[in-house]
Amino acid sequence: MKKIAKFEKISLKQFVSDWLDTFGNYDDNTLIEIYNNIKLPKRATVGSAGYDFCSPVEFVLRPGESIKIPTGLKCKIDDGWMLQCYPRSGLGFKYRLRLNNTVGIIDSDFYNSNGEGHIFLKFGNESNEDKTIHVYAGNKIAQGIFVEYGITYDDEADGVRSGGFGSTGK
Repeated sequence: MKKIAKFEKISLKQFVSDWLDTFGNYDDNTLIEIYNNIKLPKRATVGSAGYDFCSPVEFVLRPGESIKIPTGLKCKIDDGWMLQCYPRSGLGFKYRLRLNNTVGIIDSDFYNSNGEGHIFLKFGNESNEDKTIHVYAGNKIAQGIFVEYGITYDDEADGVRSGGFGSTGK
């Protein structure tokens, strides 16, 4: 297997800023506890393709609701590779849990972007069977798979990433 990436936590300062921007008021001790309990993604078995992302907090998601989760994570990825993020298969199958952007694409240059390359996951409960999802802190909620990609012979990309969603133009 090729080793092409490394997961890391973002700084506590960036995490607190992003968490408060997402969820509003939290006391300092709770934020530090959430940050300290963030787990780096890892594979469950030697045959697993996906690196499991765990929820930093407990949440309940009723049908039709969505939640944006600051993971507290970033990923340094070698050129020519990307990270694709998906909901955990079981959550998608049992509850129709979906990422709002269908597949999260983390490019190799996202690591050095504004916001420290903080990976967010936004989920929606699309259950048409009236199923509510209850996720506990530390539960596996998503999986990330590294994929190699190519470019065209006449590629002339010369832009520099400055941020996250929509930062490379419309």
